[in-house]
Amino acid sequence: MPRRRITVDTTGTFVPLDELQPPLDWPTFFGNDHPVEVEVGPGKGVFLASAGSEQPGTNFVGVELAKKYALHSAARVVKAGLRNVRVVAGDAQKFLDEFVPDRSVEVLHVYFPDPWWKKRHRKRRVVNERFVSRAAQVVRLGGELRVMTDVEEYFREIVDVLGEHPAFEAIDESRVEAGDAWQLQTNFANKFRQEGRPFFGERYRVGQGGSPPEPPLREATLDGSAR
Repeated sequence: MPRRRITVDTTGTFVPLDELQPPLDWPTFFGNDHPVEVEVGPGKGVFLASAGSEQPGTNFVGVELAKKYALHSAARVVKAGLRNVRVVAGDAQKFLDEFVPDRSVEVLHVYFPDPWWKKRHRKRRVVNERFVSRAAQVVRLGGELRVMTDVEEYFREIVDVLGEHPAFEAIDESRVEAGDAWQLQTNFANKFRQEGRPFFGERYRVGQGGSPPEPPLREATLDGSAR
């Protein structure tokens, strides 16, 4: 007998980006004035569900380009009974550029984005100059940008891009092994721990650091979350 698929009502948790009006007012969006953290590309929503459960006094929003993954994340959050998490289906760069108020995010998370291996696709990588410039504006002073990847070459590229922006101060660059100090809960972090595979992470504190000129607009979208 085939397994019956159970449908989860994600109303109120799953939010299509095109149904939002910019700029967002976080207290209205969440119904409270708790601190807000944003994850770019939540994939299957493991981090959102874990962090939302562990930090009930913090609001979390994941921004996922792939609708099927956004729905998957939202369903996981609903099953966990969390009311402090939202999943927005849409392009994360557009979300940051047009919807997120300056200095309104406590922590910006980017975990295991698609490395886009082919050289001609490298421009699609999530962490680029445009993303970094906007991150420096939306994260509050003293807040953090946290990044992690299993691709060392991509990690070094991220370190270089962030190192060139005066607003970011590296806190603890690390080659994170199985059983890492962060104990980050994501689908890929858990998988790599079990396999004993290394992955690489860094936290950056956001300061004044000046505002370098905006880089030219790119056509790339932040669609690396399927990893």
